[in-house]
Amino acid sequence: MLGCGNFGGVGSSPAFFGRGESREDAFAIMDAAWEAGITTFDTADAYGGGRSEAWIGDWLRTKGAGVRDELVLSTKTFNPMDEGEDHGLAPQRVRRQLDSSLERLGVDHVQLYLTHEPDPDVPITETLGVLDELVRAGKVGAFGASNVDGPQLRDALAASPGTRYDWVQNSYSLLDRNAEQDVLPLCAEAGLGFTPFSPLAGGWLTGKYARGAKAPAGSRMTQRPEPYAHLLDDDAVWRALDGLAAVASERGTSQAALAIAWLLADARVTAAVAGPRRPEHLEPALVALEHPATAAERDELARLFAR
Repeated sequence: MLGCGNFGGVGSSPAFFGRGESREDAFAIMDAAWEAGITTFDTADAYGGGRSEAWIGDWLRTKGAGVRDELVLSTKTFNPMDEGEDHGLAPQRVRRQLDSSLERLGVDHVQLYLTHEPDPDVPITETLGVLDELVRAGKVGAFGASNVDGPQLRDALAASPGTRYDWVQNSYSLLDRNAEQDVLPLCAEAGLGFTPFSPLAGGWLTGKYARGAKAPAGSRMTQRPEPYAHLLDDDAVWRALDGLAAVASERGTSQAALAIAWLLADARVTAAVAGPRRPEHLEPALVALEHPATAAERDELARLFAR
C-alpha cells in the first residue's frame, strides 16, 4: 500500500508542515503507484497538517469514476492538526476529525479508519464505541489501531468482544522486531489484518547510510532522526547491514527489495506500507512482490538481524 505520510510534510510533526513532497511530486508518486497496481493509499488527518489528505482528494478529482471506485483509502486520527490544536480520541473529536478527513479526501467514506495512537485519557470502550458508530453510519468500512503495544491490543480485544479492532498498523522491519513479541501473535490469533509501516527503517535497510559517514541530504536521518538514532553506534546493526548487502549482491537484487520481501514472506503480514519519496522508489516493493522470499531466506535474514 502507498504510504502518503510525506505529502506536504514529514509525518504528523507540525515543525515540518509545508515541507516533504510537494503537491506536484505527490501527484507523480500517486500516478506511478496506481499504474503499478497499488490500489490502497494510507494517510492520516495530521500528515502535512491536512495536506496529504487534501492532495489525495485533489488527485482523485483528476481521475475518472473507475479510480474512485477502486481506490481503497485508509486514514487515521489522534495527532493535532497544528501547533496548539487539540488531539486525542474523545468521541466528539473522532467524529469531527473523520468528517474533516472525508471533506479533504472528497469521499463519503473510507474503507479503513485507524487510531494513530492510543489515548490514555479516553476509556477504550468509548473509542471502540465511536468507531463502531461510524461503521454503522456508513462512513467507515473497518477500523483498527496504529502504534499499539501488546498489552494495549490485548485490553482492546477483551474490552468489548462484539466491537473490536479489525486491523493493526505498527512499525515492523528487520531492524524493528518488537511486533513479533506480542502484537503479531495476537493479530494472528484474533484474525486481525497487520500492515507494517517503516519497512525500510527510515532508509537504514536501503544501504544509503554508511558507518562514520554523513547522512545524505534530505534523508530521514537529516529530518527526523530520533526514531533511528539508537542505531548509529550499534556495531551489531552495522554488521547485520553488511550481511544484508552481501546477501542482496549474491542474489542480484537490492537491499531494499530483500528487506521488503522478508516482511511479505510472513503470513501474518497483510501488506506493507511503502512511503516513496520519488516514483522510482516504488521499485523495491514491486520487485519484492515479483520475487517473494522463501521460508529459508526469511530465516537467514532474521538470523542476521537477531538481537
